[in-house]
Amino acid sequence: MSGRAQLMWDEAVTGYDFGPDHPMDPVRLALTRRLVDAFGLDREVDVVSAKPAGESTLRLVHREDYIDAVKAASADPGAADTAYGLGTVDDPAFAGMHEVSALIAGQSVGAAEAVWRGEALHAVNFAGGLHHAMPGGASGFCIYNDASLAIARLLELGAERVAYVDVDVHHGDGVQAAFWEDPRVLTISLHEHPRTLFPQTGWPEETGAKGPAEGSAVNVALPAGTGDAGWLRAFHAVVPELIADFRPQVLVTQHGADTHFEDPLAHLAVSLDAQRAVQVACHDLAHEYADGKWVALGGGGYAVVEVVPRSWTHLVAIAAGRAVEPTAVIPEGWRQEVFARTRQLAPARMTDGRWPVAYADWESGYDPADRLDQAVIAARKAVFPLRGLLA
Repeated sequence: MSGRAQLMWDEAVTGYDFGPDHPMDPVRLALTRRLVDAFGLDREVDVVSAKPAGESTLRLVHREDYIDAVKAASADPGAADTAYGLGTVDDPAFAGMHEVSALIAGQSVGAAEAVWRGEALHAVNFAGGLHHAMPGGASGFCIYNDASLAIARLLELGAERVAYVDVDVHHGDGVQAAFWEDPRVLTISLHEHPRTLFPQTGWPEETGAKGPAEGSAVNVALPAGTGDAGWLRAFHAVVPELIADFRPQVLVTQHGADTHFEDPLAHLAVSLDAQRAVQVACHDLAHEYADGKWVALGGGGYAVVEVVPRSWTHLVAIAAGRAVEPTAVIPEGWRQEVFARTRQLAPARMTDGRWPVAYADWESGYDPADRLDQAVIAARKAVFPLRGLLA
């Protein structure tokens, strides 16, 4: 197996563009790629462009009629069929939508193939993580569900156990739905509580289909306002024990940066430093329980200058085995490019000033009256007994 990581990148993914007034500005991808380069990480990874996902691959998750609807909307955006979630406020249709969506999906599928075949130990596609797309419809800025497609391809290649950990502020509903009845896939999502955020799913009681898959879906619904200490406490109170029990052959993780306190679309209060800590934890879990096989994806994130490029550059660096220190000064050339492209002032360092981030281990005890601890208790009680674990 190659010890080097792969960074999946094709400049054309920046064509995933819903328009100038849409919060998912593709400049976040371009700026992340430039910051990765500014830190010299290109020398530490193999930069690879995979081919777009073909129709047979897309059909591993998506219905044929939906793929046809995306193609039609891509060719004629004005005729988009809203019954498929296309041409809506969240998912406006645009020319070339099918092609660029398939390209992003192809990068995640290619990442999964490379890791499974031993061509790379880790692979990152920060343009991916479009976890809301459903088998038969677009949702939440997501056209094709690249995370689900990567997992489905792993299963097709012979994987018997794949774990998916989603730390985006929004529930990973599309991935959960894709594998709701499949015990080979363990989906774990930590997200803001559905009472206060789209897509209003991800309740702890959602544990997978009755039968063999029951207990294969895990949801930690965090109260609005959760900050670093609570977020890390919840992650470590739930995720490592489940991964240790499941022993996945591959770990797939989604690192939406919209948990950040500056994100305009959600209500958690997590710092860049805590996001980095979870990235490190996912890397370590892959090595401890999945022979290092790790596919890491991007996701949400709408503070497109201040947060997203730094968060995902940390992710690439961790995957490359050349972690960037939180206190590192950001190269001036990148900061100048940010201002030239966005007229915004760029951050000066790779930290929010909260490193190292402290939190209380679950083993040290819990408070039944604390809202964060209540969220953890609900998730553990819903799933752990189904998996033969002590809640």
